[in-house]
Amino acid sequence: MGAKDCMFMNAIIERQIGNNIRILREKANITQEQLSAKLQICGCDITRSAIAKIEVGQRHLYPDEILLIKEILHVSFEEIFMINN
Repeated sequence: MGAKDCMFMNAIIERQIGNNIRILREKANITQEQLSAKLQICGCDITRSAIAKIEVGQRHLYPDEILLIKEILHVSFEEIFMINN
């Protein structure tokens, strides 16, 4: 697998994880604005726009963001990282 293949796979995975977060956020009945506010209260400097970009796979997630999103949405890592082939 070449570098181009890895970049393509990473983009697919990031889109899937972002979509998972969107679905989980909507299930929790939380808006992007509310999620970003809750993250900011926890010390994570993230905007609603950044949440939108994460959900469509246009922005990378940082480990602290993943941990806080997991806690705020009351979900498991498995739910966030589930990849459909």
